[in-house]
Amino acid sequence: MGAPNATIELDAIDQRMLEALARNARISLKELAEVAGLSSPSAAERLRRLEERGVIAAFTVDIAPEVIGYPLQAIVRIRPLPGQLHVVERIIQETPEFIECDKVTGDDCFIGRLVVRSMGELDGILDKIAERAETNTSMIKATPVKRRLPPLSR
Repeated sequence: MGAPNATIELDAIDQRMLEALARNARISLKELAEVAGLSSPSAAERLRRLEERGVIAAFTVDIAPEVIGYPLQAIVRIRPLPGQLHVVERIIQETPEFIECDKVTGDDCFIGRLVVRSMGELDGILDKIAERAETNTSMIKATPVKRRLPPLSR
């Protein structure tokens, strides 16, 4: 992997490969090679280098939470009480309904994304945190921008 804060230049072929993988992480090597305009061995080598250099951190799947029984999502801003930061962080990490959480600067320490089956379930999760942190919760109505690649060209 590259040095911390090192910027890796991506050429047009790398960009095409990453965009194709972002659309479908299960794309075949043959199809990826076609998109990139390379032979399959050359595409495999490029892919290996992108992984080794830390550009590709993982291949993943995007699940629709509502289809598997989680119709509600919420963003929760969390401000731990004095001396409770590590305890609150552990509670978040141990709560599987937190599908994402960032430690941030500013008034709050954490901004988390939760999936829940009901408002009652949300209340139960927030109750676990309430005696150790202040929370501010917003229910998600829609996601106009799903997680996506940052701009790959300069």
